[in-house]
Amino acid sequence: MRLTWLYVPGDRPDRFAKAVASGADAVILDLEDAVVAGRKAYARDAVADFLAEPHPVPVQVRVNELTGPDVDADLAAVAGRPGLDGLRLPKVESAATVAGLAARVDAPLHPLVESALGVEAAYAVASAHPAVASIGLGEADLRSDLGVSDDDGLLWARGRVVVAARAAGLPPPAMSVYADVADTDGLAASCAVGRRLGFLGRTAIHPRQLPVIVAAFRPAEREVTRAAELLAAVAEAERRDSGTVVLPDGRFADRAMVAAARRVVDLAARYDG
Repeated sequence: MRLTWLYVPGDRPDRFAKAVASGADAVILDLEDAVVAGRKAYARDAVADFLAEPHPVPVQVRVNELTGPDVDADLAAVAGRPGLDGLRLPKVESAATVAGLAARVDAPLHPLVESALGVEAAYAVASAHPAVASIGLGEADLRSDLGVSDDDGLLWARGRVVVAARAAGLPPPAMSVYADVADTDGLAASCAVGRRLGFLGRTAIHPRQLPVIVAAFRPAEREVTRAAELLAAVAEAERRDSGTVVLPDGRFADRAMVAAARRVVDLAARYDG
């Protein structure tokens, strides 16, 4: 039920506490793309220090590529730390890679699909191990791999990851970052497209993006009203000991509609306080 995750470079410990207090549902400390090679060790130590105690919101860590030279040191630094909520795994392309990592660390895993091969393996990755808590797309790398320059070229990949997540019993995936921090209108429009595809929420790279993401993905008032009416009809049917649920507009409701209505009401309650 999280809508926002805020990325913070792992070599900027001055921003860690600010990120936790930013209003994001979760924070991701990035040891991978946001940190140049010469500062990996510094970033690793800074992140490990910050994770020495729990924080008011979940804090995850994006480790370096699982087949690269830095991941072992990343895991040694952060695995088992009291403040660690989970690991973001970049450039995952196989279930075997995820299962191998799950055997080494005891933490929720969040694989990121960032290549054509990864997209093809999306369901296998999503269902690779019980430790997998979500999957997502890394769209910058995927754009490069596919040779596409706009969102139309990502449509199939986005849909595949949404379906793979749900088929594996995982929550709907969050969208990848929107790189143009100043373009809030473009961010809102992109979020609207993602929501129609089945995404829920989005990762951000700046606090100013957070309210835009929440506004795009939180249920609209009319959605909440219709969901509440449906749940009221369910309660009335249960009171009458009837298995038939009829809505005020005459439509019959099935179990799928009821489950969706409960998600809408729960999500609205979370973001409406």
